[in-house]
Amino acid sequence: MTFLKCVSLDRLGLALLLPVSLTLSLSAQNLSADAVPTRTAQATSAAPAQPLTLRANSTEANAKTGVVVARGNVQISYPSRQIQATSAQAIYFSKERRIVLTGDVYVLQQGNSLRGENITYLVDEGRFVALPQASKQVEAIYLITDTPAPVSGAASPTPFGTSPQFQSNPPGKR
Repeated sequence: MTFLKCVSLDRLGLALLLPVSLTLSLSAQNLSADAVPTRTAQATSAAPAQPLTLRANSTEANAKTGVVVARGNVQISYPSRQIQATSAQAIYFSKERRIVLTGDVYVLQQGNSLRGENITYLVDEGRFVALPQASKQVEAIYLITDTPAPVSGAASPTPFGTSPQFQSNPPGKR
């Protein structure tokens, strides 16, 4: 599978199509992306990298604004948070640390999934905000364990018994 990156070169007014993927360090305050054939374009950062890999048919990165726009068959992999996502378009706002996914968005995290037309991922909060298409709904599927883990200091709920507990005399009848 070949992915293409489109990098706008303001000085020359040209665009290059190169087979690369873009790896972003989400701890970076300033975004810099270099187009290098068959290599990974990487944001620079002094802090340890938490790589998020973004693949798409075309990608534009603006080093001045810190905005990366990916279009067409977008695939996101963020292994440190166990997130995988697909969409038609993704916009990463590096200064705000926010990713906006649009167009048939599907997000998978630790077996839980989320579908919608527009899903925003707030990186620092680890939170997703999903919006549906007009007159449609968002779909969320969560894995729920049958037995909750006990919380120290909290009273555990009384489990249901195997046989029903009915009153011997119904109210109003004695």
